[in-house]
Amino acid sequence: MSYELTGKLIAKYDVVQRTATFKTREFVIEKTEDIGGRTITNYAKFQCVQDKTSLPDRFNIGETVKVYFNIKGSKWEKSGQTNYITNLDAWRMETVSLGQEEPALAPGSSPMNDSLPSSVEDDLPF
Repeated sequence: MSYELTGKLIAKYDVVQRTATFKTREFVIEKTEDIGGRTITNYAKFQCVQDKTSLPDRFNIGETVKVYFNIKGSKWEKSGQTNYITNLDAWRMETVSLGQEEPALAPGSSPMNDSLPSSVEDDLPF
């Protein structure tokens, strides 16, 4: 399953050659939301692998981008201890212009109601 997140690019790290045939690169997106009149800021660190390590190259720090990614998880055991690792694996990035961001919904509306033709809304039994 694929996910996406839009936010501000705040960090890009160097490519790391993990083995002779495997390389990774990380970058961080800042996502700020207004929730109940309170501003909440979250930071998501993504990784790119192999041929995708060049994805962040064409974007500047501070630029608003949309990141498409998959969630990957693994189980790691050592010395009787079990640990779980979750990675956000980015596979595509796009520039987002101010006019392209998701439009805010009017108070009291929902995406479902806004997408129904008025004739369908009138026929609903609830």
